[in-house]
Amino acid sequence: MALWIQAQQLQGDALHQMQSLYGQHFPIEVRHYLAQWLEAQLWDAIDLENQQDEFKAKRLLDGLIQELQRKAEHQMGEDGFLLKIKLGHYATQLKSSYDPCPLELVRCVKHILYTEQRLVKEASNASSPGSGPVDGTPQRYQQINQTFEELRVMTQDTENDLRKLQHSQEYFIIQYQESLRIQAQLSSLASIPPAERVQRESGLQSRKSTLEAWLTREANTLQKYRQELAEKHQRTLALLRKQQTVIVDDELIQWKRRQQLAGNGGPSEGGLDILQAWCEKLADMIWQNRQQIRRVEHLTQQLPIPGPTEELLTDLNATVTDIISALVTSTFIIEKQPPQVLKTQTKFSATVRLLVGGKLNVHMNPPQVKATIISEQQAKALLKNENTRNDSSGEILNNNCVMEYHQTTGTLSAHFRTMSLKRIKRSDRRGAESVTEEKFTVLFESQFSVGGNELVFHVKTLSLPVVVIVHGSQDNNATATVLWDNAFSETGRVPFVVPDKVLWPQLCEALNMKYKSEVQSDRGLSEDNLVFLAQKAFSSSSNNTEDYCNMTITWSQFNRESLPGRNFTFWQWFDGVIELMKKHLKSHWNDGAILGFLNKQQAQDMLMSKPNGTFLLRFSDSEIGGITIAWVAENPNKAGERMVWNLMPFTTKDFSIRSLADRISDLNHLLFLYPSQPKEEVFSRYCTPPNCMFSSPNPEPSPGNSFMEHAASPTVNQHNNFTIYPSMNDSMLDTEGEFDLDETMDMARQVEEFLRQPMETQWSGQQS
Repeated sequence: MALWIQAQQLQGDALHQMQSLYGQHFPIEVRHYLAQWLEAQLWDAIDLENQQDEFKAKRLLDGLIQELQRKAEHQMGEDGFLLKIKLGHYATQLKSSYDPCPLELVRCVKHILYTEQRLVKEASNASSPGSGPVDGTPQRYQQINQTFEELRVMTQDTENDLRKLQHSQEYFIIQYQESLRIQAQLSSLASIPPAERVQRESGLQSRKSTLEAWLTREANTLQKYRQELAEKHQRTLALLRKQQTVIVDDELIQWKRRQQLAGNGGPSEGGLDILQAWCEKLADMIWQNRQQIRRVEHLTQQLPIPGPTEELLTDLNATVTDIISALVTSTFIIEKQPPQVLKTQTKFSATVRLLVGGKLNVHMNPPQVKATIISEQQAKALLKNENTRNDSSGEILNNNCVMEYHQTTGTLSAHFRTMSLKRIKRSDRRGAESVTEEKFTVLFESQFSVGGNELVFHVKTLSLPVVVIVHGSQDNNATATVLWDNAFSETGRVPFVVPDKVLWPQLCEALNMKYKSEVQSDRGLSEDNLVFLAQKAFSSSSNNTEDYCNMTITWSQFNRESLPGRNFTFWQWFDGVIELMKKHLKSHWNDGAILGFLNKQQAQDMLMSKPNGTFLLRFSDSEIGGITIAWVAENPNKAGERMVWNLMPFTTKDFSIRSLADRISDLNHLLFLYPSQPKEEVFSRYCTPPNCMFSSPNPEPSPGNSFMEHAASPTVNQHNNFTIYPSMNDSMLDTEGEFDLDETMDMARQVEEFLRQPMETQWSGQQS
């Protein structure tokens, strides 16, 4: 009832607009006394174009009548008596009006509620100019639905005018034939006696003059009717084109952009159902107006009357054909994109859909869709309508599919399930461009006719850019090309132009989106993480976020030039982190156990202020997809001195043998996860139970007892804990100063021997 309360507070023109919604078709008293009931019903759940929903509409009508009758029965007193009669009358009136066509009641009430909502929101926004709409999306939808209602009214109006014109023209033709009959009678008077001829001729001439004067006036009236009808059609087509622009050039383009960002890990692009419903309404109304214009053309051919109408009709016909052609060609879309990193000799799938297929009855003669792979240059030529001579840049197996109509969903689509790229033909590459920077696209095309072959459409649509690889080792660099393209391409671009450099915050957004998606985590990259990445990308030492806000990063810096002193690029390093995290360390990242994005100096500064045995996990600077453990402890070679130690990085290969939690469990000198959390609290639930220590390198968290829960932590000053450490000038330290655990002790062997000992010996030996 909240909407009706707000509607009653409208003022001025808005109040007049609201009041004009009501009349005999739906009395305002019904709106007032049944406000709560009316606003509680699911009017939007009924599709006005679907006759199968007529039963739902009938139930709503019956419910409305019952509510009115119930409200009438509860009226008491003198005033209540009059209201009881009035409400009962309205119940009878509405039943009589809408029983034959209950969907019209739904249409009427939806129009009233939509308009009230619009007027209330406009009044609310006007009263607070500094604030925007509370929820923009529903308001956009309401505006689209409101425009559809206006178009329906306009189309119905021109239909009524067309019928009047047809009736007037039929009567005109009858009278014109009458004038011809009189003329024939006048011509036949020569054969009768003069006296009789004069008398009859006088009467016929009088009738002829009167009729010809009427025909002249009526011809002008008919011409005026045609002119007015043509002008109404012009206004309707203008609004149709505007509505189509909103739906196809705004809403559908936004959906495609969301689909593209989803390729980088963005949120789902959302369903196409509402877009299809809008497109089908557009197609229906465009087709109705096209048929009306065709009927007017037929009337003008039946009765040619000199004037500007013929030229107007020619323009209208061209306009409506152009509108429906644009709608059909732009709603042939790729619902499910092929993979953007496409490996040869590997099966892949894709789905294309025609959003107006069901409404235009295309499925009555199901069209076939063909898929071909073309190069960037061929795609440019295609969009310029240049003759590409059916060229392709490769051979796709199983590349033909018939579009199927799915009755339950009302969708017309073709699902390519087992396509495979057999071979690819590459073009000459420019400069430093590698094969993983070369972009292709899958072209889907089809041909079909509508309206009994009145119109034939050749439709085409291009997939998002794809990078073709022949070996898994190319996947990393191909993914970089795809990520850059998805993140920074612009709407309406020439295929497949992307900027060579972008602002650092733009890249941060893309990296964060990709990271969260791949690691399947709500914990994204923090501001500190992004500063670390900026330092790596720009070889900078600044810790200030603002220093990087206006800096740009080029494609070469991203994934063409190696990082200083390394043999890999910024992206290759970052992608290695992603691969490591998503395969082995997701749970630890989500727990906050991995700081990750720290350099060696930062780790040392953080740990030196903490007790001995404090450790942290950071990503290796020197190795792709590596993570190292840094911890603070006494220097065994110099009494009273503390230092930070770094293990050689663990990689995916290492964690395939033994999990991170188990490795940390093995190292008794690791006591507290930075800043001060006992390691048992963090890692014990991920440890492998002793009886299956080597059966699973990546166990799920175990709620019960674990190895770490039983083991007593040694004190950090126990000398035997650090006898494995070499001195700082020992040959076992690599050039980065990282400690190679594998070359100083066989951890797996020692743990295995340890586990073979009786449990009492293990614990007593450690506690002593």
